[in-house]
Amino acid sequence: MNFEWLHFTRKDLAIEREQLLDEGKDRAELEPVFQELSEGGADDEGGFQARFEEFLDNAQAAPTRDDFPFVEPSDLGSIRELRPEGPRRMVSQLSNEEIQDRIHAAWLGRCAGNLLGKPIEGWLSERVWGFLRDQGRFPLADYFRSDVPEDLIEKYRIDPKAAFINTVSHAVEDDDLNYTVTGLAVLKQYGRDFSPENVGEFWLANIPILHVCTAERVAYRNLVRLIPPPRSATTRNPYREWIGAQIRGDFWGYAALGNPELAAEFAWRDASISHVKNGVYGEMWVAAMVAAAPFAGALREVIEIGLSEIPANCRLAAAIREVLEWRSRGIDYSDAIGKVHQLWNESNPHHWCHTISNAQIVAVGLLWGGSDFSSSICRAVQPCYDTDCNGATVGSIFGMMSGTKGIPERWTDPLHDTLETGVAGYRRVRISDLAKETHEVHRTLG
Repeated sequence: MNFEWLHFTRKDLAIEREQLLDEGKDRAELEPVFQELSEGGADDEGGFQARFEEFLDNAQAAPTRDDFPFVEPSDLGSIRELRPEGPRRMVSQLSNEEIQDRIHAAWLGRCAGNLLGKPIEGWLSERVWGFLRDQGRFPLADYFRSDVPEDLIEKYRIDPKAAFINTVSHAVEDDDLNYTVTGLAVLKQYGRDFSPENVGEFWLANIPILHVCTAERVAYRNLVRLIPPPRSATTRNPYREWIGAQIRGDFWGYAALGNPELAAEFAWRDASISHVKNGVYGEMWVAAMVAAAPFAGALREVIEIGLSEIPANCRLAAAIREVLEWRSRGIDYSDAIGKVHQLWNESNPHHWCHTISNAQIVAVGLLWGGSDFSSSICRAVQPCYDTDCNGATVGSIFGMMSGTKGIPERWTDPLHDTLETGVAGYRRVRISDLAKETHEVHRTLG
């Protein structure tokens, strides 16, 4: 068998090389092996798999350079010691009915933002922007459609099976939404004291392996080999700082509304089975933002509260503060996106799918969205990179801030209150029922 998701390729070798550089590792002694492994034919020939796995094991022991300027632990205790001050808990003035409405809006916003970005996930900006301009629809302001003239279908290689708004009747399965449902199921099954091991156990029992990608796929394989967290995250995992954990953060914020510290802790327990360092921080940042969103005065404050739950001197915090500084300087949206594209090469899979590049886009969507749901999710998707992830995160946070009244019906009507997932027990569910279940979980946490 040669399943794409179940073996490493020479592209993964390049990813590991960049990942070690990102982490400040001294690669001098590893370079000869890099060169040796980069030569050769097919990825399943010449013992490449075994040789690369051995290399990944050895690379974990590489020392950190003395000039590396960041301090980036992965254990919760050290993370908390290095975080800035923040409101660990927030006082709620909202009624139970208002809280339930915010939770419902967050689910709706997440589903709508995900569906907006899903059909063009993996497209580069030239293709997306050209497709919109050729229809007179740039900048992005609504769902993507595939019922366009034949010449555009051919020019932009439109897949008739993709989840364009004219081809779907509900929120379709996507890993971003699978993990939100997973968070709900984990808390219902194991309670507030759930452990990373419980999360891994739930994955193995309820999510098929071919429904997970990159870091989650590696962690899944490790769990099957009886490698427990946190080693399930560090063992042979080139994707350990990719976006996979960041997309899993929202539900922990839903459950721990008003308690950013607890939301971030829940996110850490979840992230630590598959990610390290900034991969973990991305999930903690999102969870804390969601938990704070109904009680903060402005989106900048929401972002700052998220940052208060991760190390002050980490690459993710530095990157988000850079975006905050752009906004303070009055840089317009187009220039902000231009800066993101200068920092991150969208043709490079390590940049395209990294936590930090996409976190910057989430921050841009929130800060330049103009306190408008439509503008916010569109400005999170238009830059490209991981479009469905970023649209979902921004839609979730905005929904939590505004409630259902802040989300126009043109975004929610196409969902027909229905979500399809790959999680056992939740194959086809009502979004409103998920919101009610989430509210009940939130109330039990106190």
